[in-house]
Amino acid sequence: MEHLEPIIKTIALTMGVAWASGINLYAAILVLGVLGSTGNLTLPPDLMILTDPLIMAAAGVMYAVEFFADKIPGVDNGWDTIHTFIRIPLGALLAAAAVGEVNPPIAIAAALLGGSLTASTHAAKSGTRVLINTSQEPFTNWLASFGEDISVIIGLWAALHYPLFFIIFLLLFILLLIWLLPKIWRGVVRIISMLGDLFKPKQKDPAE
Repeated sequence: MEHLEPIIKTIALTMGVAWASGINLYAAILVLGVLGSTGNLTLPPDLMILTDPLIMAAAGVMYAVEFFADKIPGVDNGWDTIHTFIRIPLGALLAAAAVGEVNPPIAIAAALLGGSLTASTHAAKSGTRVLINTSQEPFTNWLASFGEDISVIIGLWAALHYPLFFIIFLLLFILLLIWLLPKIWRGVVRIISMLGDLFKPKQKDPAE
């Protein structure tokens, strides 16, 4: 079992970074950067760049911006739309870097799996937010946002300290996503259709 421990840790870190990036990319980068720079975590060589003060400062600033943008109904949807083009490629890049110095095929496989996981997590987050924002009150939105921030921190902590338990949790999470994403998609399509009908020009009555 001991010879499997490094592999389990690598898988947990790789998939943990990809999973967290789909929810809050900047929080994931900041957590890894702080842990790596303080010596609480030995990062793979390709992730050591996250401990650079400039990158940590940039991640901290962007996390602060996202912290507020993510809690304003409507603004969070626009933010998520823009970050479709940021979270997914960077999630794949971080996943590839997390496997360390390995053969290129392994790094490419990690990027493909990591990018897919980031995309799925991002889709679940952004789609759920669209559904939540149909409610008039802002409190559900705030609770969802705070829950996402906390889940990133706890999830990465679990991936680093209890990798096997995190992998089990991740497998269950993926099964939940397979069941949940089609329902979220149908709900989003229904809302878009309702908005389209709302703004569609009214046809004149021929009898008038």
